[in-house]
Amino acid sequence: MTKAVFITKINSIYDDLPEERYHFPRQYLSRVQATIGDWIIYYESRRDRGRQVYFATGQVIDVRPDERQPGHYYALIDHYLEFEIPVPFRERGQYYETSLLKPDGSINPGLAQSAVHHITETEYQLILQAGFTHVLAQESQRPADQLEWPGLGEGPQAPFERPMVETILNRPFRDHAFASAVKTAYDKTCAMTGLRIINGGGRAEVQAAHIQPVAQHGPDSVRNGLALCGTVHWMFDRGLISLNDEYKILKARSGIPEAMDRMLLPDGYLHPPDRPDMRPHPHFLEFHRERIFKGA
Repeated sequence: MTKAVFITKINSIYDDLPEERYHFPRQYLSRVQATIGDWIIYYESRRDRGRQVYFATGQVIDVRPDERQPGHYYALIDHYLEFEIPVPFRERGQYYETSLLKPDGSINPGLAQSAVHHITETEYQLILQAGFTHVLAQESQRPADQLEWPGLGEGPQAPFERPMVETILNRPFRDHAFASAVKTAYDKTCAMTGLRIINGGGRAEVQAAHIQPVAQHGPDSVRNGLALCGTVHWMFDRGLISLNDEYKILKARSGIPEAMDRMLLPDGYLHPPDRPDMRPHPHFLEFHRERIFKGA
């Protein structure tokens, strides 16, 4: 087993759904097969105005051929988790993937642009620690700006001792990271009411809801999340409201109190994040309509 970086593009020609699968041609088969049972990092390339950031991790659990497109394969992904903070390819003048460097310190473009390339355990740990800086800081009871990671600066190694893989499998940690990413994407505002309430301690009262529930194998992805106030979250989880693929709010015929109905945005549509790649994905919306929504 070995760890790797899987490169994705905003308008990919491949049948990717990073939360569940990574689609790739035969030329990368041996590299992907080497990752089965191990963990990968997703990286968004700069093509089509991509962010050039590492943005999520996941575990490769299997590789299967694409029955519809000969010569192509799917890497099946489990335990997908988006970073609280997208990690730049280069930060503070240094690269996280030092294995991509030539002897003169410049990047080897052939390796860096390879859609699947292996990384070391140390590189993987560094990227994860950078992506979850604030969550790890809260777990270790130290301010995030006091944590410095080995290899990127002269500070000591972070005091967080629990292995990172064990950490990212921990449900409270995943809930925290998911909530942080969703609230940030929606600017801490309820997407169905427009309410933005910040308490006296500076904490947003909006909640992060899974569209496809975790109990039904829903991933911890912003595209599988909504920022909702408490009552709307409760109604959404119980199928009293849902969304179509155009983000129109769907309502069950009964069960919605009139007062709550009046709280929903008057145009009848969800207000999604500005970034298209952060908006609810049709795959998860369809699941909610078919499995949870109580019907119009």
